[in-house]
Amino acid sequence: MTLSEPASRNVAPSTATSPKRAVTPRVAVFLAILVVAIASIVAGIRATDYVGADNDDAMRLVEIRDFLLGQGWFDMMQYRLGLDGGTLMHWSRLVDLPIAGLIIVFGLFLKPEAAEAAALFIWPILLIVPVVAGVARACRNIGGYQTMMIGLVLIAMSMISNVRFQPGNIDHHNVQLALIALLVAGLTDPLGRTSGHAIAGIMAGLAIAVGAETTPLVAVAALVVSLRWAWHGQSMDRAAMVFGLSLAATVAATFIATTPPRLYGTVTCDNLSFGFFAIATAGGLALYLSALITSQRSRRARILALAASGVAVAAITLSSAPQCLQNPLASLDPLLKTLWLERVQEAQSIVQTVQTMPSYLGFGFAAGIIAIIVCLVRIWRNDRRELHLVFLALCLPTLAISMIQIRGTTFLNFLSIFPLSLAVSDLRTRAHREPKIIGAELAFAGLMLVSLPSAWAVAAAGVAKITGADDTVMGGIAPSACVARDAIAPLADEPIGVVAAPSNLGASILRFTHHRVLAAPYHRNQAGMLAELNIGLAPAETAKDLLIRNGVTLLAFCATDGQTSLIADHAPDGLYATLGQGIVPAYLQPVTTSEKMVLKIFRVEL
Repeated sequence: MTLSEPASRNVAPSTATSPKRAVTPRVAVFLAILVVAIASIVAGIRATDYVGADNDDAMRLVEIRDFLLGQGWFDMMQYRLGLDGGTLMHWSRLVDLPIAGLIIVFGLFLKPEAAEAAALFIWPILLIVPVVAGVARACRNIGGYQTMMIGLVLIAMSMISNVRFQPGNIDHHNVQLALIALLVAGLTDPLGRTSGHAIAGIMAGLAIAVGAETTPLVAVAALVVSLRWAWHGQSMDRAAMVFGLSLAATVAATFIATTPPRLYGTVTCDNLSFGFFAIATAGGLALYLSALITSQRSRRARILALAASGVAVAAITLSSAPQCLQNPLASLDPLLKTLWLERVQEAQSIVQTVQTMPSYLGFGFAAGIIAIIVCLVRIWRNDRRELHLVFLALCLPTLAISMIQIRGTTFLNFLSIFPLSLAVSDLRTRAHREPKIIGAELAFAGLMLVSLPSAWAVAAAGVAKITGADDTVMGGIAPSACVARDAIAPLADEPIGVVAAPSNLGASILRFTHHRVLAAPYHRNQAGMLAELNIGLAPAETAKDLLIRNGVTLLAFCATDGQTSLIADHAPDGLYATLGQGIVPAYLQPVTTSEKMVLKIFRVEL
């Protein structure tokens, strides 16, 4: 059974009894894009700020501003973040570049801030196109027109409820979803077709370059192509070769294009460095050579060649980047884990989520788990077994990652669309074939409903309303009043210096002022975050010494910030607890005196 085969002997193809097409596939894709774009535009118009609510959106804008002001292409230092000297960021210029380009274009006829606002408004909307197009192509590959239409409904509903495609959201997660959508579209191309596998290889390489979060998915995709080649042999040889070469060439090109030569030999596990470069290029070239040399030999010979390639890649991994086999956040200081990482919502495990935000479980996990069950049942029934093995291979590791850190559920929900679209399509075909059996209609409608993460969110909201619990799923991100422009404005009027403030305020302070901040929530800034935490935890006199040691000239205190409250609870006699009680040490001179100001700003006079 190959991916290009529509069904097993006992199951009718989902398109066999499809109704007459109301619209062409291109029109259907256009309409889906239009619906999502309109919803995103409405959300953008209603927003009070042109930058997304996530810290990463503000920090990305700061990074782009520095780039436009002349900071070098290879220079990824954020000089105003952390201790003296700054922090080397792990993000990719590949995301900065198009946004910066949009700002330049809009700047030809708009004022600087308006140009920024226009660029940040349109960028997430532009990314809707590759996501929807990728899902449509993949669903049409696996099940035809009807499956494509159902996939378009699922992805449109998913994207409408996903803030990453609303104006102002310029973090790289929406870019990653676009790349994964096109990657899956290529993987589902008919057996042996080279064009789709070339695109898949390029998208896989770009995904590695944009962010390390997708490297497990890229590894699974490469394994899928390799195993399919080993099984099918000559009919898959050109597709395997072009995928391997495309992956290797893209990773090599992006490594050279974004990594400064002085760091060519450095291994980091949170971005594209020598480690990922060596592993990905070795794996891609090994697949190419294996397919080139052994495609016409026996299946056993191909499997042995693939095994030898795997051993070689494993050896390169262990010799060049063994540390990347571990959690990159495992080395965090224990204090940071307790007072920061464990409080980061998207970094929580499923166990923590059960305790702190149980309403998220259905929204984040239900569709993915159902998709995995569908794949297992169809594999057991020999119903398009190879196709569902592919989707199982993609979904299972993503589920495992999501259980460790729930940020992975974004990709889990996305990948669930493909097997669920096909399953819903088959049930719809059966319902049309057996109109008198009400169970068939109920099964079709029921599976369609539970395939929508937003349906689980609405159900959670209903339960929350009845029980009086907080509706954390539907509430979205509620930014602190302390990060608003008006709250931070008094800081901008102060002489340029160093600000000690909770990490959640760091990116906004960088955005609205010219100061350097000790802390912002980025794991590479451990020293700066620890310095700020220790200042807040220390008794007033000890905190004074720490302020001197770190060159702090301004202190911003936000009593409503979650981390500030946590620090005060941990150290009842610490500086933050003291300030929370209204007691201000003599060396702190208030800049803001109004009781209505949620952010209290003090000059450090030592």
